[in-house]
Amino acid sequence: MATKTSTIEQQILDFYKIPGVMTSGGKHSAALEKLPGDPAALVAVVQALTVHEYAASDFYGFSVPQKRKEESHIRPAEKMLDRIFALDRRPLVVPREVEERLVGVCHHFVVLLTAMLRAKGVPARARYGFGAYFNPGYFEDHSICEYWNAAQSRWVLVDPQFDEVWRERLKIRHDALDVPRDRYLAGADAWAKCRAGEADASQFGILKGELRGMWFIAGVLIRDLAALNKMEMLQWDVWGAMPRPGEAISDERLAFFDRIAALTRDPDGSFGELRGLYETDDAVRVPAAVFNAVLNRSESV
Repeated sequence: MATKTSTIEQQILDFYKIPGVMTSGGKHSAALEKLPGDPAALVAVVQALTVHEYAASDFYGFSVPQKRKEESHIRPAEKMLDRIFALDRRPLVVPREVEERLVGVCHHFVVLLTAMLRAKGVPARARYGFGAYFNPGYFEDHSICEYWNAAQSRWVLVDPQFDEVWRERLKIRHDALDVPRDRYLAGADAWAKCRAGEADASQFGILKGELRGMWFIAGVLIRDLAALNKMEMLQWDVWGAMPRPGEAISDERLAFFDRIAALTRDPDGSFGELRGLYETDDAVRVPAAVFNAVLNRSESV
């Protein structure tokens, strides 16, 4: 049974109901409004519109043409929808063949789902952190969606990337529509565990290139802070105070990241300070242009 919502809590939920720069449907807003309102149904819609670039060949038998790999660098939902409709003009609820799906990464699944939920008036936010279910013994860089379940008065983690194919290939046994908090660690939880000596920072990062460590987690902290302020960025976007690969973090900077971790670990309880820090500190606020570390170039946001 739902409990009465406080004024502050309602303000927070209202904030996450409204689309941001990256989750606005723009010219496609009417198409989003026509979708079902049930989160599980929306996850199924996203999965039938999107294919992960790095699983397309092995999991689905689709060799992504070089030109179409550019789709993985699309940031906002409106441009994702531009591409989806360019490939197939039918309504979004119509499942696409794999070759006619948007090519992306976890970012694309999450931004599309967050955009759809917000379009339906459901409070939702992207979270940046690490999944324990890709590579046993390691926590791999991954973004996920969190939506407000009004009936249960709680935030629920949903991983829209994990359809039946993914779940079978990775032997996923947990509920992808209600991901346990020990299977997915937000950046702040990973940071806190490593700072307390409860986990090894070398376990956190990405398998490809063996990019791991506290410097990596620090970057995820800033991306998560941005997402909690409704700026959902690519995993390889770099700006502000994000450390360089392998960079040692000074004591002064450790304290700075400790503060970000404290705020993002309890985003509702720290909402005012979290918003204030983001709005006033260029070390964390997303600028007009960021560095795309995969394409090795600066790009306008």
